[in-house]
Amino acid sequence: MMKDKITGAKALMRALKAEGVKTIFGYPGGSIMPTYDALFDYTRGEKKCFDHILVRHEQGATHAAEGYARVSGEVGVVLVTSGPGVTNTLTGIADAMMDSTPIVVIAGQVPTSALGTDFFQEVDLVGVSQPISKWSYQIRHAADVAWAVSRAFYIARTGRPGPVVLDFTKNAQTEVIEWEQSKCNFIRSYVPYPTLDNDAVRQAADLINHAKRPLALVGQGVELGNAQEELKEFLEKADIPAGRTMLGLSALPSNHPLNVGMLGMHGNYAVNLKEQECDVLIAIGMRFSDRVTGSLKTYAKQAKIIHLDIDHSEIDKNVKTDVAVVANCKESLPALTALIDKANHEDWRSSFYELDEKERQKVIEPAIHPTNGPLLMGEVVNAVANQADDDAILVTDVGQNQLFATRYFKFHHQRSICTSGGLGTMGYGMPAAIGATFGAPHRQVCCFMGDGGFQMNIQELGTIMEQKAPVKMILLNNHYLGNVRQWQDMFWMRRKSFTKMMNPCYEAIAQGYGIPYHVVTDRKDLETAISKMLTTEGPFILECAIKEDDDVLPMTPPGMSVEQMKLEI
Repeated sequence: MMKDKITGAKALMRALKAEGVKTIFGYPGGSIMPTYDALFDYTRGEKKCFDHILVRHEQGATHAAEGYARVSGEVGVVLVTSGPGVTNTLTGIADAMMDSTPIVVIAGQVPTSALGTDFFQEVDLVGVSQPISKWSYQIRHAADVAWAVSRAFYIARTGRPGPVVLDFTKNAQTEVIEWEQSKCNFIRSYVPYPTLDNDAVRQAADLINHAKRPLALVGQGVELGNAQEELKEFLEKADIPAGRTMLGLSALPSNHPLNVGMLGMHGNYAVNLKEQECDVLIAIGMRFSDRVTGSLKTYAKQAKIIHLDIDHSEIDKNVKTDVAVVANCKESLPALTALIDKANHEDWRSSFYELDEKERQKVIEPAIHPTNGPLLMGEVVNAVANQADDDAILVTDVGQNQLFATRYFKFHHQRSICTSGGLGTMGYGMPAAIGATFGAPHRQVCCFMGDGGFQMNIQELGTIMEQKAPVKMILLNNHYLGNVRQWQDMFWMRRKSFTKMMNPCYEAIAQGYGIPYHVVTDRKDLETAISKMLTTEGPFILECAIKEDDDVLPMTPPGMSVEQMKLEI
């Protein structure tokens, strides 16, 4: 039978369709124009199978793809041109690599015959992206398109997820080939799902069964492995209190009785101090980030360490483990649960309460229920959380807005947080929120941003305007790069070096983009303004005038031990 003869660009469309792609975030240009011409037919009429979201900057495309991937569990897809088009994506690629987010970035490239000649908008994409991606490959021939795309999606979504980059030369886009579909489900030397070591599981179970003060540290690996129910069964059988990393916050509901709060530099007081008292520490799908451990010289030296992770390279990288269970937690948690004893650690759990109460009185109540003075970030986040839907998605930018939002938002549903963890990318919030509205179109998306991060990708308001993306944007405006200002106050003798910001009129900007806007300067108007934002159809910008020197507490000062966490400055 005669096979279809099509161009490499059309082959890409068929390959993406075969992978189940529904949404593409992109920005056209010269080297990717043949592919955009092929895309035209696939976004309208009877052939339609993709929604293409035209962003206003290529960095925005990558963050939007990340937000889409985080909430949907699918691979986010980016389509851009060569040269500056694709170098603009590098921040998002690095962000996705640090936070294990599956995206595939497809970029145009100059013709193969022009490679190495400094052709217009030529850049060595494979060379610059290899260190920050799971796989980077240049497609030089149309015949390789189906194979490369299938391999790219297999690598991006399996094992520990991450970004993959395809460099698509212009001649490969225009060459004509006979179409033949390809499906990758095996790559020699790539083992995405390690074989579970049952001896290691037995050793871990033995440590847990003899523990008097066990503590679990829950990371994003639980979400990536879709093991939320398996986690609850494990924790409930062994009666183990659990702290969550920032990226793992929605892996366990906020109101679960074994949830003892957020780990890390600005996490909850009790769980951070108890890391230094537990006798067995069970890390599940987390990487012992420096923001969690504080000083490694003193971190949890009294405890036996059990580490469950899919990525062998994380074992002993930062914290020396006693037992490592290298496997998908969807598999390792049930195996461990089957071998552990039904336990009761009520005395150990109740020892958290006094520290929790101390934090509540000194930090939480003053932050969320102030009685006078300017608005505080904590009270705004708490007020939004109280009115938001139970399955609302929290998206944050980076800085104090992120730290207050993750502390005081409430999580009842899995895959409910999008934030830049490892790379700490300012400008992440707005485009990630756009992606989240496409990845979970029936869920409310609340995006908290500071005035600094808001302006870093402010052009994506154009994308929101065009798409009518229902992003509820809460702008916490303190006229400072707040987190840097806090560190300057604490560690740099209050020398506020270039952190004060002169801001534009956000109302005028919102009006220019046709987006509903409201500003709150007095807390008596806050509840009504939030209700207006959440009940208005489509996007909304709620600007809140925040106290300039509002500080995030508690805090473990950098380089110090977690038990040196401070409740006040």
